[in-house]
Amino acid sequence: MKLHDLTPPKGSTHRKKIVGRGIGGKGGKTAGRGTKGQKARRTIPAGFEGGQLPILQRIPKLKGFTNPFRVEYTPVNLDALAQLGLSDVTLEVIVANGLARKGDLVKILGRGELKSALHVSAHGFSASARGAIEAAGGSVSELDLPFAVRPPHAGNQHQNR
Repeated sequence: MKLHDLTPPKGSTHRKKIVGRGIGGKGGKTAGRGTKGQKARRTIPAGFEGGQLPILQRIPKLKGFTNPFRVEYTPVNLDALAQLGLSDVTLEVIVANGLARKGDLVKILGRGELKSALHVSAHGFSASARGAIEAAGGSVSELDLPFAVRPPHAGNQHQNR
């Protein structure tokens, strides 16, 4: 059997009813629209409420906007890094231990204390985290963002101008 051999089952498809072809034929004259009135004469737009202010115009709309250039980081705290028990903490280690997802931008935050020196590489560091890591004898290396100036294009031609 091939695609061109497929047909719908017998009786499942019907010819569209032809209406409005004069009083001589079936479905003529009023063509199933009843007698007189606005609905018999022309089409009415969806949501039309007879001149009353439509519900779509009556309800309040959401204010504000979503900034298309926002850069969102996944936060990882120092106490979570200390629990790993490693001296070198890279992005791959953070992802492997479930602290962030693959492809996320990671920012290290300063909650918690460090007992040993850590060498951490991530996309961003808070001032308190950077100070705590360097005070414990560790080092910080900041990774480049995967995009130049803006986040990658998302949406249509009217966004991200």
